[in-house]
This record gives sequence, structure tokens and C-alpha cells, in this order.
Amino acid sequence: MNQQPQDTSPLYQTYARAPLAFERGDGIWLETRDGRRFMDLAGGIAVNSLGHAHPHLVAALTEQAQKLWHTSNLFEIPGQTRLAERLTANSFADRAFFTNSGAEALECAIKTARRYQYVSGHPERYRILTFEGAFHGRTLATIAAGGQAKYLEGFGPKVEGFDQLVFGDEAALREAAAGPEVAAILIEPIQGEGGIRTVPVAFLSLIRELCREHGLLLIYDEVQTGIGRTGRFYAYENSGIAPDILASAKGIGGGFPMGVCLATEEAARGMTPGTHGTTYGGNPLAMAVGNAVLDVVLEEGFLEEVRRKALFFKQSLASLTDRYPDVVEAIRGEGLLIGLKMRVANTDMVAALREAGVLAAPAGDNVVRLLPPLTITEEEIRAAIERIEAAAAGLSAPAQRASA
Repeated sequence: MNQQPQDTSPLYQTYARAPLAFERGDGIWLETRDGRRFMDLAGGIAVNSLGHAHPHLVAALTEQAQKLWHTSNLFEIPGQTRLAERLTANSFADRAFFTNSGAEALECAIKTARRYQYVSGHPERYRILTFEGAFHGRTLATIAAGGQAKYLEGFGPKVEGFDQLVFGDEAALREAAAGPEVAAILIEPIQGEGGIRTVPVAFLSLIRELCREHGLLLIYDEVQTGIGRTGRFYAYENSGIAPDILASAKGIGGGFPMGVCLATEEAARGMTPGTHGTTYGGNPLAMAVGNAVLDVVLEEGFLEEVRRKALFFKQSLASLTDRYPDVVEAIRGEGLLIGLKMRVANTDMVAALREAGVLAAPAGDNVVRLLPPLTITEEEIRAAIERIEAAAAGLSAPAQRASA
């Protein structure tokens, strides 16, 4: 029997937590119990889209909490209808199913695609094509969709029905898409956990073409990229190539746990009464907050301002590759989904940033993610750049030689 390190906490030991406990937040700032302040450029991993304690979100949640928390989906929930109308009016979609998380939104997307093929007379079509480097969640189905060995190990046989392809391999994609059991192709327009890798427009265009040719559905995982994160309401707008189904979460709740599966009328036609359900998904609390988030994000000029600030942030970061080429290799990303491709270990940079008073998140391909609130100001960007440069300088070889 494996002996694990002793820990007095009754919690599952599934996280290597940083020794920080936060008590309050305000905008981009987080404060620990002992009064230390940090600039939050991790955002709960792209969740706190409007920063901490945004007054409009606080007011919406407080007002709803005093009226009604839960009734279940056995009854109508007016907030769901309003939020669904706003999401579909501002996207490709006609239908919405609300969930509690991104993984659940992906589960719904997978079931929607399989069910579509079933009601279309192709029950043999159930396989989903995905891509190496992807991350789609932590359920048994979504770790199978992602296909990464480190997430699959020790959980028994991989859930059947998912085939991983090499990222960007057109020949492999063409061959796989012609398979008689394929139902859909699932891809992140920008791989988040995979290292802020943007899928080329030409590759997305090929996927769309193959879906039309072979009767497949195109599913986008926009759990991390949606609701303004890339400067557009959804990232697919940057390419102009719309999906049939889309999974959204994280930023849509601004910190409140919620997600949604969006689909066209045609793609969703198999999801009839009794085929899918959720106890908490779309509850009145979540819907109040989700609608409050859209009040802000859909306000005229808001996304344009996100794009402007994102350009300023990335241009300011660009000098890091010139000044500290032994530390930072490249700047990646779209909008305020920014990646620092590192030459040193990304975990070292995350630790150095924390010492400089900045919170960031690691990602695959030795990348550090910067995911500030969409409401970040230019003044805050300048302050963040100063701290990021200080962290990079401390890791640079000349600096380390000088301190030796």
C-alpha cells in the first residue's frame, strides 16, 4: 500500500496549493488574511471576468438571494429564458442548456452530437475527433476527450468514443473525418491549458468543410475563451467560422459556478424531453449573476475597449523577449487571454511573479497564463508590467550571476 505524506487537513490531497488564503477581493486585487495584496492575473483560471466584488454582480446576487434560490427544472425559471435569449441573440446558437460547470457543458455537447446522429438515422456514429494538447474537463468522458495520459492514469479503461489527432495535421484529420463511426469534431479555438495555442483559421476552415462533407457536427470548447476573453463575445468570431455546438462556462458567471451548452436548432433536435437533465443547472442564483455579467459585457463599446487594452498589454509585454530572451521566448494569445512562452520553467516564473505580488497560472508547453479581469485599466496594466518585468529580471541569467 502506497504511503502518502501525512497531512492534517481532511481535504482530498489533489491540489498542490500555494500557501495563500485570501479573505477579500476588489477588482483586480486580492488580499490575504494577513493583509498582503496581490494583483490577480489568474482570475480563478479565467473565471473572474469582471474582477472581484463587481458591484453590479454583487447587487444582482444579493437581490436574488433574498427572493429565491432553487426550484429545480421541473418548473419554469424566467432567468433562464432571458439569459438564453441574450446568448442566442449574440451568437450562432438557437438553443441553450444551462449547467454548473464547463465539464458539464462539454458532456451536454457530446451527448447533443451523438443524439443528433442517432435521430438522423446514424446510431453507429458516436465517435468524437479531438486534438492532442486539449483539455476538456475532469469527468471520465472529458478526460477521455482530452486524451492526456496524466489525467487518464489510474482511472480504469478510457471511456470509448474519442480519437485524438495531432494538432494541425491536415492529412490525419481528412482521413479520420471520413470514418463511418464519426459523429463530430471537438476543438478549442485557442488551447488554454495546452499553452495558449491558437488554431490557425485555415485549419478551422478545413474542419468546417469536412463536417459539411461528411455530415459531422462541429463542437467548440469555449469554456476558457468565451464571454469577451479574446475581445469578442466568443472566440469563434475572430475566425468567422461558427460551430454547431459550443460549450461555455468560467467567465459567464463572473465567479459564480455556471456553464451553458449552446447549439443550433438542427444540432439540438435530438435533445427531447427526458434525454438530459440537471438538478442545479440554471438555478435562479446563477441566472441572476449570468444576466448581470451580460449587462456589462454586452454594453456598447465594452468589447472594443477590451480589444484596445489587450493590444496595449501585449505590446507592453513584447519587450520582455528582447530584454530577457533567456527567460521569455514569445508572447501568445488573443485579447486578454495572454501566454508567456518561457525559456525557464513556467513554475519558476509563476513563483517569481507571486513574489512580485502578481498571481498567474501555468499552462502546457511551458507557458504562463495571464488572465486579468476584462475591466482592467491601463494604469493597472502598467503596474502589472512593472511587476512582471521585475520577476523576469530576477530569473535572467545576468541577474542570477550577479547574485551568486
